[in-house]
Amino acid sequence: MATLKPFLFSEDSRAQADFYIGALGGEIQSVMTFGDGPEPHGANKDKVMHMCLTAGGVTFFMADLLDPLTRGNGFSLNLYFESGDEGREAFNNLSAGGNVLHPLEPVFWGGMYGQLEDKFGVQWMISC
Repeated sequence: MATLKPFLFSEDSRAQADFYIGALGGEIQSVMTFGDGPEPHGANKDKVMHMCLTAGGVTFFMADLLDPLTRGNGFSLNLYFESGDEGREAFNNLSAGGNVLHPLEPVFWGGMYGQLEDKFGVQWMISC
């Protein structure tokens, strides 16, 4: 059986992880830099090659891109919360500095739904 773990590429994995932990709660589990690897990486030695963090009860992997990041709209991360209060808190925290695409509000299929793009360009759907 497989498990799905979102893997996010970033211009600054440490800052992005800190933002998600602040928004959703959690912690960084591990960090490996390019300098920790077998090959020398000069100016990139302190960049993140692999990070594992838990935020909002979800395990994420992250890495710093060495090439420019191209933002896209081909995916969205969906977080489902049992409680509307938890969902609203996550929505408000993740939208800080970002862009609300659809406000978190009651929807015809039941519960509440909202969509946002965080300040790092990652799109989130919040359901509760």
